Amino acid sequence: MASNKPFFWVLFAAGGTLAALLAPVLILLTGLAIPFGWLAPEALAYQRVSAVLDSEPVALALLLVIALLLWHAAHRLRVTAHDLGWFADSVAAGLFYGIALIGTIASVWLLV
Repeated sequence: MASNKPFFWVLFAAGGTLAALLAPVLILLTGLAIPFGWLAPEALAYQRVSAVLDSEPVALALLLVIALLLWHAAHRLRVTAHDLGWFADSVAAGLFYGIALIGTIASVWLLV
């Protein structure tokens, strides 16, 4: 019987890479640039961000980012819950991967 581990490891690695690349940028923009006045608050105004997200390629890229981050978090939570003895591995996998799947489906529904 073939293992499903490579599939989840790819999602985990891709989500972790995106998190490592995007988190510092988001912290810089929302935590430093706007509060310190380096960037006008209007740069992230709802109307402006909404107009950017109306572009199909941007919405698909955002969907990919959201989905990969959800799957990365699900794998981290699965391993943590199993290591701490909270759940059996199969229960943790079903729970956290199920939540990631629901979040991915909700993202598709909202963005497409």
